[in-house]
Amino acid sequence: MPYRHPYPPSDLLEVLHRHQTASHLLAVFTRTTPGLDDLWRELFATLADTPILTTEITALRAARDAVRAQHANLIAAARATLAAHHDGEHDPLFYLRDELTAQLAAGRRAGEAR
Repeated sequence: MPYRHPYPPSDLLEVLHRHQTASHLLAVFTRTTPGLDDLWRELFATLADTPILTTEITALRAARDAVRAQHANLIAAARATLAAHHDGEHDPLFYLRDELTAQLAAGRRAGEAR
């Protein structure tokens, strides 16, 4: 049974949309009440973090998904190895060696691409 996180993932496009709306409203407030310039600057600085954080969240989700796929592939290879051993295959560890080799090669390619 797959693991289900108790909280649904946030809709990052909606977050960015709310950020844009808040930025526009803040720009209007800045023009209509210039006496609060320090406050407006602080709020603009705070809002500036949102796109940066959504980009980071997107990258972290992609990394998490890649690790989950690697984990699932290793589990499948381990199960295939156990089944091959049970069936008396000549080289039951082939499945694990093959998956580990594939993951190491993918890791090297990813390191070279950086």
